[in-house]
Amino acid sequence: MANENKKAEDTKHEMPLCKLNYILMAICLVLIVIGLCLMGGSPNQGSTFNYDIFSSTRTTVGPMLALLGFVLMAPAILYRKK
Repeated sequence: MANENKKAEDTKHEMPLCKLNYILMAICLVLIVIGLCLMGGSPNQGSTFNYDIFSSTRTTVGPMLALLGFVLMAPAILYRKK
C-alpha cells in the first residue's frame, strides 16, 4: 500500500513554469537583445567625430527597450494560469 502511494506521488510532479511562461520570457529576451543592438554602433575614430553617438535611437529608444525587457521578465516568470 505504501509503495503504491509513493509511485503515485512520483508521477504527479508539475513543471514550475508552463509553456506560456517560456513564451513570455522569450519575448522579453528578444526585447533586451533588440535594445542592446540599437545601443551599439561605431565609435569615434581618431580625429573624426561621429555625431551618430548622440542619436535618439542610441540614447533613448535602445535603453528603453532593454529596460522594458528586464522589467517585464519578472511578471513573465511569475505569471500563473487560473
